[in-house]
Amino acid sequence: MANVLSVEKRLDIRFSEVDSMNVVWHGSYMLYFEDAREAFGERYGLAYMTFFDNGCYAPLVDMTFHWRKPIRYGQKPVIRITYMPTEAAKIVFRYEIIDPENGEVMAFGESTQVFMDLNYELLWESPGFYREWQNKWEVF
Repeated sequence: MANVLSVEKRLDIRFSEVDSMNVVWHGSYMLYFEDAREAFGERYGLAYMTFFDNGCYAPLVDMTFHWRKPIRYGQKPVIRITYMPTEAAKIVFRYEIIDPENGEVMAFGESTQVFMDLNYELLWESPGFYREWQNKWEVF
């Protein structure tokens, strides 16, 4: 049975992240997803420098978010990031931002990263270190 790799992180909504309606500005969601990816990388040994140290980059090529409920200044929602295993040479994460008071999903989304070598050439196969990482965590 495959492992489900997930991390939760509390978000502190700052005044600079909301608009004139006191609602989180749409661009801030991408920053929250970034914070979640960094927390995931720290927890599971897949930090951004891991890619560089292994001779590649992992740029984002797709990111979506879907808004369900307003997030306001002063709230402290939780973001959950979950790794979505794939045999393809890419990394897929799903995100949920949850209201801890009632468990409602406030927003959700997904991101996809691919692999490039240090000359910015697309890698069509997952790098060896990444396949080893997948095996270590038994994600398949």
